[in-house]
Amino acid sequence: MLYKKNNTKELDTELFKNPTSEYRGAPFWAWNCELEKDMLIRQIEYLKQMGFGGFHMHSRSGMATEYLSDEFMNLVKACRDKAKEENMLAWLYDEDRWSSGSAGGYVTKTKAFRQKILVMSETPVEFTDKETGTREGLPYLLAVFDIVLDKNGKLASYKIINADDKTQGVKRYAYVRTSEESGWFNNQTYVDTLSEDAMRKFIEITYESYKKAVGDSFGDNVPAIFTDEPKFADKIRLGYADSHDDALFPWTTDFADTYRKTYCEDIIEKLPELFWDLPNGKISAARYHYHDHICERFTKSFADQCGKWCGENNINLTGHMMAEESLMSQTAYIGEAMRAYRSFGIPGIDILCNYVELTTAKQAQSAVHQFGREAMTSELYGVTNWDFDFRGHKFQGDWQAALGVTVRVPHLSWVSMKGSAKRDYPASINYQSPWYKEYPYVENHFARLNTVLTRGKPIVNVGVIHPVESCWIHYGPASTSSDVMRKLDDNFGNVTNWLLTGLVDFDFISESLLPQQCGEISDKLNVGKMSYGTIIVPGCEMLRGTTLDILKKFKANGGRIIFIGECPKYVDAQESDSVKELYNVSEHCGFDRIQLLDKLNNERTAKICNQY
Repeated sequence: MLYKKNNTKELDTELFKNPTSEYRGAPFWAWNCELEKDMLIRQIEYLKQMGFGGFHMHSRSGMATEYLSDEFMNLVKACRDKAKEENMLAWLYDEDRWSSGSAGGYVTKTKAFRQKILVMSETPVEFTDKETGTREGLPYLLAVFDIVLDKNGKLASYKIINADDKTQGVKRYAYVRTSEESGWFNNQTYVDTLSEDAMRKFIEITYESYKKAVGDSFGDNVPAIFTDEPKFADKIRLGYADSHDDALFPWTTDFADTYRKTYCEDIIEKLPELFWDLPNGKISAARYHYHDHICERFTKSFADQCGKWCGENNINLTGHMMAEESLMSQTAYIGEAMRAYRSFGIPGIDILCNYVELTTAKQAQSAVHQFGREAMTSELYGVTNWDFDFRGHKFQGDWQAALGVTVRVPHLSWVSMKGSAKRDYPASINYQSPWYKEYPYVENHFARLNTVLTRGKPIVNVGVIHPVESCWIHYGPASTSSDVMRKLDDNFGNVTNWLLTGLVDFDFISESLLPQQCGEISDKLNVGKMSYGTIIVPGCEMLRGTTLDILKKFKANGGRIIFIGECPKYVDAQESDSVKELYNVSEHCGFDRIQLLDKLNNERTAKICNQY
């Protein structure tokens, strides 16, 4: 438990005046040079002087001390001890730079654990067999296809052929390749985050090393370990259906096997449907299943295993996923953000620059509510530059606090400006900035706010079905699908904005999590720790069959359902009229702010008006 002082019925006035470390920010402390114990100890005193309650020990570009070495771990222990002495918290970080998973390249020295990429290409390469390709990181062939497109760029036909067969259309080679080595990963590669074996190795190298060094402080002044931007291989689709470019999607060695066990079909036979659209507006069930299975493999392998280890070792998993902000970005990098949060002790987000991403924050806050988590993290102020002043710090902190953020992780507090370190993302929220002694004005404000906002129970009566799975079914060539996905994303952002600025609080409901979270169904829909009297279906083109069954029971028991826009046309990626009955007995409105808020006027728990 992070907020142990919240057990009291009433807020202690003295605690509000002088909040303790758990309510204060803990910046990314960039270890970016040859580290010296005395220098680090001195800087912890600077951070405390700035009003911070702790720090994340974060390996960054420029660090000349070997990552995870005995020397490195001795410095971690020294900083943990100094934090204890200063009544501060020492937060861990699970990677050398980012994205998390490769343990600074130690995991991916084993080539079988390197990231795998499904390539759909017109150009053959030298292929080996699957076993050798996996072991040695060499390309291996899955199938050769004859792809015939119609005049609209849709799949007229496709079939598997031999490599030397003549074709009616274009010959495409579907094969698996391994990511190339990169200096960013210390001359190794990023990791196969879809592989449970690879992620177990990551945990063994990184998490177990921290446990050996400072495990006796887990749950005390070492409250959490931060994981940063894990993802699978980028889904790089074709720009145009008739493009000669390669298309690249995530893959793992046994993906076809686990897919077959889950869906009773061979995904390799259906691979063209991932990259090209079917004719006459038909939706590909195989495409939907692929995106769902990739997301589930990723979540089980990475977040579930890391979260399970943390739960068993009395430490919270915190941090954030890659590209949480939109339906398209989630589809391309992680599948679905909310699914991963199921295994975070402290779910988190990342807000770069001076952006306002209401959808990003609301997704994580919804998970915090539904799973009954006590805190929510935000990595904030990154890439804001040297001229980002206290007004910006307060603005960003305020709107995020209103949407649930209680663990502030300012980005970035540099240890040094020497060498390549000076090229890192500014500004340095540390002694290098002339205003650092004035920073308690910012931190004291948010610490006092947190003593209040971390108490009590959320009151939220409106649930919104998250529409990300409607984006998956359209993830084809950019020329034929970007407009549809952009409309889905616009609607996603608009509904979020309309509800929040209209003072109607709500939670997103993940369709993938709903069957496990759903409790008693009456005129309230119980989802985890939350209970909703009104459910909004925001222009989803598709619903899961499990979601539809739950909503039908909810409606039959007197629950309120509002459909925005047209009736969903698909159930589990199959064209279906089965939603129409529910749609016809529910309320409707268009994608219009006034129409929606008029229907939800009684759902406001607070109102703001001019007093004349």
